[in-house]
Amino acid sequence: MFKEITQIMGLAKQLPKIKEEMERLQQRLAQITAEGDAGAGMVKVRVSGKQEVVACTISEEAFRSGDPELLGELIRGAVNQALERVRRLVAEETHKMASNLGLPPGMALPGMPVPEKPAGEEEG
Repeated sequence: MFKEITQIMGLAKQLPKIKEEMERLQQRLAQITAEGDAGAGMVKVRVSGKQEVVACTISEEAFRSGDPELLGELIRGAVNQALERVRRLVAEETHKMASNLGLPPGMALPGMPVPEKPAGEEEG
């Protein structure tokens, strides 16, 4: 319990630096993009670090299939893949920022995603 109180007091001293780093992180997130594809590239989707779809490309072949259900599945698959990839990139950036501030691993800051732990890493 005392360890947590000490960490909170340490964070309070760093608030100006944390605010500055959070603003920089938000700028970096706007620049991060990830792409997902489905149907051997028939549908490609790019999303931003703010988890917004910024581009969607559908091949002529996908349009000519005449199967709206298949096209919907391809779009959904590409979007989900792109979102998963961008979430990973955002978590990495967030982890870098937290490390630079000396914050303990896995500590959640309001409005920021909690970095995912690599497989095999135990809770501490």
